[in-house]
Amino acid sequence: MTHDNETLSPAARRIIIVAALGYFVDIFDLVLFAVVRTTSLRELGFSGDELTSQGVYLLNAQMLGLLAGGVIWGILGDRRGRLSVLFGSIFLYSLANVANAFVHDVHSYAALRFIGGVGLAGELGGGVTLVLEMMPRKNRGMGAALIAGFGLLGAVAAAIAGELMPWREAYILGGVMGFALLALRIGVRESELFTKAKDSSVVRGDFTALFRTKERAVKFISGIVVGMPTWFTMGVLGVFSPELGRVLGVQGEVKSGTFIMVFYLGAALGDLASGLLSQRLKSRRKAIFVFTLMLGAANVLYFCQSGASLFQFYAVCSLMGFCAGYWVLLVVNAGEQFGTNLRATTTTATPNFIRGSVVPMTLLFEVLRPELGLIYAAAGVGVVVYTLALLALRYLPETFAKDLNYVEHDPR
Repeated sequence: MTHDNETLSPAARRIIIVAALGYFVDIFDLVLFAVVRTTSLRELGFSGDELTSQGVYLLNAQMLGLLAGGVIWGILGDRRGRLSVLFGSIFLYSLANVANAFVHDVHSYAALRFIGGVGLAGELGGGVTLVLEMMPRKNRGMGAALIAGFGLLGAVAAAIAGELMPWREAYILGGVMGFALLALRIGVRESELFTKAKDSSVVRGDFTALFRTKERAVKFISGIVVGMPTWFTMGVLGVFSPELGRVLGVQGEVKSGTFIMVFYLGAALGDLASGLLSQRLKSRRKAIFVFTLMLGAANVLYFCQSGASLFQFYAVCSLMGFCAGYWVLLVVNAGEQFGTNLRATTTTATPNFIRGSVVPMTLLFEVLRPELGLIYAAAGVGVVVYTLALLALRYLPETFAKDLNYVEHDPR
């Protein structure tokens, strides 16, 4: 059950530690592709513009896997329990990453990125759902912020591994870390709120129930659209930073691995800062609004770096990471919007649908690129994304300190 006092139970402390380690491996695996994209594709025989087009193909395969996994793991989390997600997801993505080390053609690469994406989809949502249901209501945002703040350092580890190790060995490392984490999950306790809902007659984990009322549909869709700027920044400006850096005339070679490292160092601090701001303002919506505006300003600064030094470019990338640090608030907000019988579904689906929004973003980017060029195509996508996000924020209810001990009932 949730607690209204300020003291964390031993079970809550344990799940924060276990979920933080799991998210560390999740992020390591998720961003490793961005780090080794160019190196791996060159070894598979691609060059020039093919590095961009085939990179989009592989990225979209991974993101489509995240979309599918976001639904699958969310449903399982509400039907079979939050722990089933924590064990199943890490096993699947670890298996896919080890297999990824042995690909020799781009289509096998894409298939394994899709499977890995399915596995990656469950980790954050499962962990945050448990934290939300086990922590004191006024402090649960900070519990999730600690998970995200530490977990995002997995991207820094991925950047280092991708630069220092052959790309195949880096994939194996990610898989091995995942398998090692399975042992740490033994003894983690299931949420009492889930157990209570399980014993009731209410339907659990019905994804279609999110669209049976206008109120639920608006909350769910708004929660996704509000988060799109974070993955515009990472999935477009980040993944294609080497190409964008060349067009901007940055003085030196921009490397994806370095971008990932400085971006996620900033994001780890940003998640902690956004969590603290949310606690100070006693509002999720206000903190999300502030960080969205900050991220938009940082994106504009990114596009204004014509002829910048490498240090200046990476400093702006780190700033973008910090401003994108409201990611954890998006996930917490998704979990707090819905009752226990749909909570894992929404907490797991929302961040993965946000990640999956990279697919239409990159497709629009590819459509605009021949006519507008890389810079204006990316900027055009950004204008669309931020407009939609700020409009969606108007329809997102406040959830700070909301009582989560309830279930969703279908309309009669």
